[in-house]
Amino acid sequence: MRIKLINPNTTVSMTEAMGRCARRVVAPGTELDAVSPATGPASIEGYYDEAMALPGLLAEIKRGEQAGYDGYVIACFGDPGLYAARELARGPVVGIAEAAMHAASMLGTGFSVVTTLARTCGMAWHLAENYGMKRFCRNVRAVDLPVLELENPQSDARRLITDECRRALAEDGSEVIVLGCAGMAELCESIGREIGAPVVEGVVAAVKQVEALVAMGLRTSKRGDFAYPLPKSYAGHANQLNAA
Repeated sequence: MRIKLINPNTTVSMTEAMGRCARRVVAPGTELDAVSPATGPASIEGYYDEAMALPGLLAEIKRGEQAGYDGYVIACFGDPGLYAARELARGPVVGIAEAAMHAASMLGTGFSVVTTLARTCGMAWHLAENYGMKRFCRNVRAVDLPVLELENPQSDARRLITDECRRALAEDGSEVIVLGCAGMAELCESIGREIGAPVVEGVVAAVKQVEALVAMGLRTSKRGDFAYPLPKSYAGHANQLNAA
């Protein structure tokens, strides 16, 4: 089985960290490749960044199809381009917010999302509603830390995130924490030990869900919304991207 993990931003060190976390949990015989697109933003911290990341992300899905990958993970908590990626892919495509929220709903009656910037809290709420998870989501909290600060060994990111997770348990009535950024992947285990509650990190959750779907012999349905894109011409730069 071959799974392609795509970090839609172009920060390779963050992609490598996600790959390390994912490879620790995959089953023997599963090959996992973690990649960043050739084009796009260094971090994704809003709708504009998401839009700018989509051409590179979808190009990676196309390359994955040509290379014969069995499934894909979109490793950004906004799940950018998820539905478009499903149109392109034969195998399952899972977003990390989607995976983390569903996993958390199985571990307790309510969860809180702890993310980076306050400006992305609304995005997380929209995803919870779209995925039918709003009834489980007690709160979305931010530590107001830029995503790339998670890569800075001199930053206070780990303490800030851990403290916010503790407040979520105490103030929101939550029983589970969802980490709301793929860049937090390597913090998950230590935070869980410190706060004494389940902490779900979406990269690992999504990888295991893709692995399970592929093992069950399931693929993305091509009978409706996720049918392959209709052939047509694209103008200008979009035509080059479409042909990639």
